[in-house]
Amino acid sequence: MLLDDTIKRIRPLDRSIETEAQQRLDSLTKPHGSLGKLEELARRIAVIQGKVPPRLGRKLLFVFAADHGITQEAVSAYPKEVTAQMTYNFLHGGAAINVLARHHGVDTEVVDVGVDHDFAAQRGLRTYKVRRGTANFARGPAMTRAEALRAVELGVQLAAAEATAQNLFLLGAGDMGIGNTSSAAAILCALTGAAPADVVGRGTGIDDATLGRKIAAIEKGLDLSRPDPNDPLDVLAKVGGLEIGAMTGVILAAAALRIPMVLDGFISGAAALLAQRFCLHVRDVLFASHLSAERGHGLMLEELKQTAVLDLAMRLGEGTGACILMGLIEAAVRIMGEMATFESAGVKEKIP
Repeated sequence: MLLDDTIKRIRPLDRSIETEAQQRLDSLTKPHGSLGKLEELARRIAVIQGKVPPRLGRKLLFVFAADHGITQEAVSAYPKEVTAQMTYNFLHGGAAINVLARHHGVDTEVVDVGVDHDFAAQRGLRTYKVRRGTANFARGPAMTRAEALRAVELGVQLAAAEATAQNLFLLGAGDMGIGNTSSAAAILCALTGAAPADVVGRGTGIDDATLGRKIAAIEKGLDLSRPDPNDPLDVLAKVGGLEIGAMTGVILAAAALRIPMVLDGFISGAAALLAQRFCLHVRDVLFASHLSAERGHGLMLEELKQTAVLDLAMRLGEGTGACILMGLIEAAVRIMGEMATFESAGVKEKIP
């Protein structure tokens, strides 16, 4: 099985090159450590690649779109039709992720993994519909175990194919799915035991009444299906989303292929939690782009042992935070590779 084979390929990083990476950073024409987190980013990339300085290449972000049956519980500020409408917006280049991707030189691939809409042939759209959205997990499992597996393995296949065909430098995954913060919060609760009332946020900007319905729906779904926290595929199938499954697969593939994986916010955090439950060493290739304003994201990052690089009070999704960090990571790697050393520039080093 593809999932099992991918998990078997994930190994702890060989950190023997870390000293060489630090020596390279310390040799550059600047006070030691003066570029702060940029130096940390460059050092981590060097360790993942096993190369000093690291090589540059293509920055790729998948944007997975899927619908969620939980919207039947009136948990969102927007109707479910917005999932398909925003997918068209991605394809026409008008969304926030399109603007940021153009600015930072990030390639985007829009993937329909479960939108409840029949798209005509669209340039730039990759159609791999597992099903037309999930079922309402407040009334039963979101999908079958086989469908959850298909979603995860789709993400693995897409990432692996791009890695084989392209000189990939960074991978990221974004999302579009009305209702998906409900699924992400349910996954967080199922895996950590957190109470929905403590971690469920306002998603698209819901009012107090809608927030109450959202918390109640998640509580009902968890009580009804009782997802097994020791079985991430069971959690995904019972309360997850198709796009979250595909994102989980991309993360697992990145870890198996030793490609730095840049997380976005709350939705990709849920996918990373699932991936980490499949294999703990996944966290070695993860980069948390930002601290989402969505309640519960901080707990996700704690569980992942990650510290967000940015805190911009963002909560859009789409991969927007990941895209911004991709630009910073490239800048960090360019510094390690292109900045002059004290010796090459003829600059005196720090007085002993």
